[in-house]
Amino acid sequence: MSKRDIPAKFAEQVPLNISTQVPVDWLNLDPRNPRLVDANIGTSDEAIIAHLFRAEDLSELLQSVAANGYMDIEPLVVFEEENGFTVLEGNRRLAAILLLSNPGLSDKVFQAAKTKIHVPEITQQCRDTFERISVYRVGNREDADAFTGFKHINGAVRWSAYAKAQFAVRWQRASKLSLSEIANQIGDRNTTIKRMVHSIHVLEQAEEKALFDIEDCWNPDFSIFNLYVALPRQSYRNFLGLDPNWASYEPKPNPVPEENEKLLTELLTWIYGSSKDEIAPVIKFSNPDITRLGEVLDCSEALATLRAGKSLDQAHERTLSAEQKLRESLLLTRAKIHEAFHNVRGFDIQDISLIAIADEISEAAQAIHHQMKTKREKFCKDTYG
Repeated sequence: MSKRDIPAKFAEQVPLNISTQVPVDWLNLDPRNPRLVDANIGTSDEAIIAHLFRAEDLSELLQSVAANGYMDIEPLVVFEEENGFTVLEGNRRLAAILLLSNPGLSDKVFQAAKTKIHVPEITQQCRDTFERISVYRVGNREDADAFTGFKHINGAVRWSAYAKAQFAVRWQRASKLSLSEIANQIGDRNTTIKRMVHSIHVLEQAEEKALFDIEDCWNPDFSIFNLYVALPRQSYRNFLGLDPNWASYEPKPNPVPEENEKLLTELLTWIYGSSKDEIAPVIKFSNPDITRLGEVLDCSEALATLRAGKSLDQAHERTLSAEQKLRESLLLTRAKIHEAFHNVRGFDIQDISLIAIADEISEAAQAIHHQMKTKREKFCKDTYG
């Protein structure tokens, strides 16, 4: 019996909110699975299976089921649609079962998505373990959101940050719950969900108005992490003209003022780069570089340096005072002098050029020391008499 031939009355055999065993051919993969939001793929079973195989360690699961049979411990979460039951939770498990059940499916996946999947041999005894599998039927997607959100956002089986954020936005829009209510349902005590959802609204504004394209990022694997870490910081909110208390409110479309949309393009390009324009992102080490970029945004001279195409290091140097630069230079010099001292045994006595360099260093060090002491003595004299 094909999935599209399942009579509506069969739904009566799968009551709501109860674990029930059903034939595998009643089940469909979910093309809206949050695991797929990072990937630009189609909605066919073959495309979904190919992505799950490439990105979600499906080969390990295939090997385990083929060797040991299907462990029917945790039911798949499903809801009824026109052509059967769509799996909201458990798509990896269903994909593995489909591959092991249908010998020709791996060839179809290769033809459709150019992904070669080795399907291990399986005994009939192991195959019998997934002839019928347990499902837990919910009324709609939203009914499963609290369970799914906890498991994949704060639980052990976590999605990517972008998948989490997309899931939270869809949940919030469909349920009409506040972000605080959603955070409470999944046990998020760190406001992670709030920051993610607000960041998605900023990103959606950029995409809808053609200010930025996720597909154009310098790195092909888009991560929203840097954006949702940056935006709560005052320097980034000031730069974009966001309300100082923006993250405290329920999210709204187009949070960045229209007059600052060009600045949004600049910021997203600095964070993510542009493959088309061959611009690498200035953020290379997430948290330290996000902090430094925020300091650059607060300094007009540093910002002009960055806009001129200079590196983040060069731009950030403009944010430092003369005192900070002196301190950093002296600390770095001391470290290098100590390193040179420990390696002086390697001095080649024939290389007189190194003696000349050491003379220059010595003279410069004495001059710096003299100027600093003189300045200190003058300050003490003027202050204390």
